[in-house]
Amino acid sequence: MANLVARTPCEGLLPVTIGSVTLSEVVIERMAAVAPFKGKEGAVSAALKEACDIVFPAPNRTSSKGDARAVWAGQGRANVIGCDLPDLSGLAAVTDQGDGVAAVKIEGDGAEAVLARLVPLDLRAATFKRGHTARSLVNHMAASITRLGPKSFEVMVMRSMAQTLVHELTEAAEGVAARG
Repeated sequence: MANLVARTPCEGLLPVTIGSVTLSEVVIERMAAVAPFKGKEGAVSAALKEACDIVFPAPNRTSSKGDARAVWAGQGRANVIGCDLPDLSGLAAVTDQGDGVAAVKIEGDGAEAVLARLVPLDLRAATFKRGHTARSLVNHMAASITRLGPKSFEVMVMRSMAQTLVHELTEAAEGVAARG
């Protein structure tokens, strides 16, 4: 019989520090995709507020309180992370996503420069502030990119792309460090 061992998506790959940038894994144990039914976004937001002290996020934004957060994931959709969802029957379509994503935190003075090599968006602090999030490409991978602070970001991709994400971020960080 096979001996199965649970592993995180980036296990054995991270953490790593290159120049002024540190890449570390964000382990997401609970995550659900929530898509409110037509006309039910307010009710979903109220239910999330009561259960998790967060609200359904506006486009390109996040809502967070403690470990609980809701990250905008596209038109009429959000990923709710770190919170036990209330019963949203009749209010929203809910799909468990907990094992399906890999998340990497990029932090340090060169974090923006690393992402500038891979992402076709302006992620500078003047335009992409803390709590802003975007669906975009990281090189060729579909990703969610969220600014966590002045010098830190979180990038989420499908779990199957974890090794590729770490490789791409590492190469970009090496390039930024070489210029320094």
